[in-house]
Amino acid sequence: MTTLSAGTVRALIEPSTRRMRPRYEGANICTWIGFKHVGYLVEEAVYDHLRQAGLPPGELYERYGLCTDIVDIDTRVLHAFHIDDEVEAEVVRTTGAADDELRFTVTLRVPRDTVLKAATSKVEVKLRAGDEPVPAELAPFTVARLTSANGPGVRQPDVDLGVTDPPALLAAGRNAFVWRWRIPYFYCHFTEYLQMSGCLRLMEEVVDLFLADRGISIKQLLDEQNLIPVVPRSAITVLDEARMEEELYTVFTVEEIFKNLTYTARMDTFVVRDGALVHTSTGRITHGYAVIENRRDWRLVPFGARLLDGLSGKAVTTSEPAGPDEQEVRRLVADVLDLDAAEIGAEDNFFTDLDADSLMAMEITARLEKQYEVRFTEGERTLLATVRATHDLLARKLGGPR
Repeated sequence: MTTLSAGTVRALIEPSTRRMRPRYEGANICTWIGFKHVGYLVEEAVYDHLRQAGLPPGELYERYGLCTDIVDIDTRVLHAFHIDDEVEAEVVRTTGAADDELRFTVTLRVPRDTVLKAATSKVEVKLRAGDEPVPAELAPFTVARLTSANGPGVRQPDVDLGVTDPPALLAAGRNAFVWRWRIPYFYCHFTEYLQMSGCLRLMEEVVDLFLADRGISIKQLLDEQNLIPVVPRSAITVLDEARMEEELYTVFTVEEIFKNLTYTARMDTFVVRDGALVHTSTGRITHGYAVIENRRDWRLVPFGARLLDGLSGKAVTTSEPAGPDEQEVRRLVADVLDLDAAEIGAEDNFFTDLDADSLMAMEITARLEKQYEVRFTEGERTLLATVRATHDLLARKLGGPR
C-alpha cells in the first residue's frame, strides 16, 4: 500500500509525462480521432500523474473511500490526431492554482515532420469524501459533494414542475434541442454517479441527435457533401452530482455562428429532485465542418445554406409526410402493454410507471417502425420511453408537425 506523506502531496506539483495511443474506438471517420477521445487521453494523463505522485485512484477509494473525479475540463485541439499516433502527454500543476486546488495543465504532443503540440487542456480534480477518515495531507483537496470552482452556479427555474413540461420549459425561447435520457451504470463510476468521461460521451451524443433533428445528420452530410464535423474546443464543468438511473434532461443550445466557419453551442444537464430542476453540468463546444480531400487530409469549409438553416433553427427543405398523431401512438402502446389507452398519460414512463419490460419495448419499437416506415438507431430507441417522447421523435423523423 502507498504510504501518504507531505512528500507525496508535494509530488503532485512535479511534472509528469507518459506515452499512449488513442483508442481504436475513436477512429470513426477515416483515421481521425474525435474530440471525445482526445478528452479521454487528457483524463488518462491526469490519472496517471496522480499514480506517479503516489495517489493511485483505485487505492484511494479502496483504502479511504475517496473518489477521484475530474470536475472541470477545457480542451483545445490544435492539430488532428490519427489512430496510430504515439501521443506524449505532459501534466503540470496549473500556474496560480491555490494550495487547496488540484488544477493541472495537460499538453499532448504528436510526431509529424517535427513534434507538434496537438492539444492543450485545463483540468480540475476533486477528491470526494466517503465514510473513512481523510488523511491530513489530502484534506485540503477533499469535498463532501462534487462541484467545480469554475461553475456559474445552479440554475433552477422557479416553476411548478407538476404542471410544467420540463423539455418545453428548458427549450422555451431558445434555439435549443432537449434530450431526456436515463443515466445507465456504464456512464458512472464509484457505484453512484455520472463521471466526466460519461459527460464527454453525452456531449458527443447530444450533438449527433441535435444535427439529425435539424435535418443535417452526420451521415447525410458525409454522403451528400463529403463533409465531416471538426471540434477545435470543448469544455465541461460539473455543477452537481447526477446519479445512476436518474432521468437527465440535456439541453443543447446554439449560441453563435462565427463567419459561417464555426458555431459555438452550450450543453446544460438537469435532473428533477424534490419538484425542482437541478443544474448538474454545463459545457460548451466549438464546431466546424471540413471536406475530406483524401483518406488522411481534410480542410475547413464555410457553411452552406442548408447548414446555416439547420443550425439557426430555420426549416430545412425536405419532403413533408403527415406527422403522427399522439393519440394514435398512445393506442399502439396501450395495445402492446394490454392497457386501456385512457390509463396512459403523455409523460408516463413505459418502464417505471407502466411496468413494461424489454420484450414489450422491442415490440413497441418493431410496430412503430413497421407502421410509420422508419428505422430507429440504438440511441433513438432509448428515447422511446413515454407517449410524448415517442410522438416527438416520430414527428422529427417524418418531418411532420409536432
